[in-house]
Amino acid sequence: MAGSLLIRINVAIQRLELAIASVLGRRFPPDGVCLAGVQLEGAVSTPKPAFSLKDIVGDGFLWGVPTARRTIERRLKRKFGDPKYVLKILKPASNIRTCNVCGDDHLAGVLCPTCYKKVIDETKEMQETIQNELQLSPVEKEVVVLYQGEKDGKPDEFWEGKRIVEMQKPRPPWFSKNLLQPTTQQPATTSDVKPSDLG
Repeated sequence: MAGSLLIRINVAIQRLELAIASVLGRRFPPDGVCLAGVQLEGAVSTPKPAFSLKDIVGDGFLWGVPTARRTIERRLKRKFGDPKYVLKILKPASNIRTCNVCGDDHLAGVLCPTCYKKVIDETKEMQETIQNELQLSPVEKEVVVLYQGEKDGKPDEFWEGKRIVEMQKPRPPWFSKNLLQPTTQQPATTSDVKPSDLG
């Protein structure tokens, strides 16, 4: 109440100063200088209260919290599933095959990791040999990787225009010379897709 009364008095004094200035035709000093000697008690605004979430929420907010504890049966069904619907327990794998070459087990439809590791090691060795042979020179010709004793099988005219990188070891028996060679199996004589004569 007292604060609003002081504000009204302050506004009235400012209007009076403007009226006197317009009548006398001269301007008074700025407002801060005019009221420098006036003691204004209680005109300082009271500090605002700190922000609180309780002012916003009040009594009308309901939080989505669980009202009852889940039973042990429900918890176990969520964790392991239900045999009638979806069973989440780990099942034994039924699609495991044995490799015909090395005898290790692997999943069906996946390359045998033991046999494929030989291919990876051989490829890395070929890459290192190519890098040591060519070093940083630009590759402008076709690069051919040959194993020990393979260069003698063809005439020198065949190797013209090609950069030859020789591996100092014989070719592994599982690594074919021509990876694009046709299959050795006979083509099928029938167009049947489904297996027949089962029984």
